[in-house]
Amino acid sequence: MKIGLLGFGTVGAGVYHIISKQADLEIKYVLDLREFPELGDKLVHDYSVILNDPEIDTVVEVLGGLHPSYEFAVQAMEKGKNFVTANKHLVCHYFTELTSLAAKRGVAFRCTAAVGGGLPWLTSLERAKRVDKISEIWGIMNGTTNYILETMRSSPVAFDKALSEAQALGYAEADPSADIDGLDIQRKVIISANIAFNCLLTEADVPVFGIRGIRKEDIDLFKSENVVCKLTANAMRIDDGVAAFVEPILVPANEPDANIPSNFNLITFIGENVGRLSFYGQGAGRYPTAFNCVQDCVDIASGVKDFYAGALKYVPVYNDREEHYYYVRTSCPDSWLGEHMSKPMGNGVMTHLVSVKEMHAWAKEKIKEDPECFIAGIR
Repeated sequence: MKIGLLGFGTVGAGVYHIISKQADLEIKYVLDLREFPELGDKLVHDYSVILNDPEIDTVVEVLGGLHPSYEFAVQAMEKGKNFVTANKHLVCHYFTELTSLAAKRGVAFRCTAAVGGGLPWLTSLERAKRVDKISEIWGIMNGTTNYILETMRSSPVAFDKALSEAQALGYAEADPSADIDGLDIQRKVIISANIAFNCLLTEADVPVFGIRGIRKEDIDLFKSENVVCKLTANAMRIDDGVAAFVEPILVPANEPDANIPSNFNLITFIGENVGRLSFYGQGAGRYPTAFNCVQDCVDIASGVKDFYAGALKYVPVYNDREEHYYYVRTSCPDSWLGEHMSKPMGNGVMTHLVSVKEMHAWAKEKIKEDPECFIAGIR
């Protein structure tokens, strides 16, 4: 297999290094705007060189962002080339377009590294579905937020300090919004749910509440209640549709999900036959992410052409049917919160059973008035 690699950053260099040790894979060209003398004549600055080379049958994209990654993906598949990507934003935002185009052109479209870094998560969903029906998926899908929450729990530091530490270690970007506001996890759960349930969720279907508003007082309260706060992705079958959402949850301190350290992930699915299966490991980083990009290439070289899911269809989203209790802290309580309050809880309250749809709609409006408002599901 001859490969055109798009991007020679952290992950791209990892892909290049791993493939250099594979006898049956070869990177013919690397596309990057910067200069890398060590690449010699493999380095190109013009995508058309890769696109018009008939020897290249697979393009691996690790550029990130929506554009020009989307255009590169479309052009590659239109030319009959397989496309491998680690770009969760690209896959989530253009899920329908890219999966449809791959099927139309008869090429492979694979994105195992987009969810879970080096974890065999998407391929395990694909494999499980052959003999089982997946009823639910959930988990810690973002190492940055897990690091922040664990740092706040294990040492007496405020949110801003924990975030700064994450940035200094390279876990968080200079602009950490996608992580701390839950958008990174939202993209991952959409891809995961679409594969697990053969559906076509979009970003508009999946409400998100992140950890930007969490404070030390919340962490201290949770310790006293013997629970741990984690930012999680959640999706489940409900009748003929699904529910899907991203929010902090409070987990009993003795459960596996409560004890995931540092920047690690723990992602779980439940099958009707196999029961619970969980996948633990680093969800990002040069070599874990590059590992799954190369695994995708090996699978394609061995004959894999299909996407992870078969026929995909739009289904109803029933976030109004998924209910649980919530911890809510706000400096601007209102009549809705008063009507739904079960009991005081530290400087906040615990609600009665509230639907995910109603709670997230309230929180989305309340945060405009009170930017430090915080909610967490209690289950």
